[in-house]
Amino acid sequence: MKTIVEGDQDFFCDITAPCFQLLSAEEMELIRSSKTQIVFRKGDQLAKQGAFASYVLFLIRGLAIQYIEDTGDRNYNLCLIKPGDFVGLASVFQKNIFPYTVNAITECQAYLIEKEAITSVAAANSKFAFNLIRRYCSQNELLYDNLKKVLFKQMHGRLAETIGYLNEIKNDFPELFTLLTRKDLADFAALSVESTVKLLKSFERDGLIRLKDRDIEVLNPTELAEISRRG
Repeated sequence: MKTIVEGDQDFFCDITAPCFQLLSAEEMELIRSSKTQIVFRKGDQLAKQGAFASYVLFLIRGLAIQYIEDTGDRNYNLCLIKPGDFVGLASVFQKNIFPYTVNAITECQAYLIEKEAITSVAAANSKFAFNLIRRYCSQNELLYDNLKKVLFKQMHGRLAETIGYLNEIKNDFPELFTLLTRKDLADFAALSVESTVKLLKSFERDGLIRLKDRDIEVLNPTELAEISRRG
């Protein structure tokens, strides 16, 4: 992890994301004076489940994985964090702790914005607050979708849904599957690694995907989506 200061080659001069364009000059200055720009190396932790959340993180570039930790080696992957996504919105609206862990799977660059600054601006700017609430609700909707996947879908359906979700992100990050281990895929689908490997080979035999080392090419997205829908 490295702090980026003005004058560094990787320094971003301003927050250009659409949601921040809703702020007045004074509000933008408050955010600007309350942020720190950080580069996280691959494998670095952006947030730790259960840790005190004194900031909201806004990803500028890179990819990170958000997951819930359990005892031992068990995790459940919730989603990928992409440029333009927030980490830690729950600390603005609810508890002052991170309810999940976020790890960088590529080098990531992010703004760490003091939570009090976000809260203050949201209280004064209804359009900005509405944007945050909409993002927060979207994150909650994702949690419900994950819950339905785990509770109501069989193994084939869970893995098909996982591959479909990741394949959509692959359009912007062609190397995505090579960044993920088979355990990462298993943790997205709530499966064992052994079951995940067997199902991947089954999908390949059925002509749904092509496996090349760690990369996965989707050959029949329609049928894969149907397997996901049937569960």
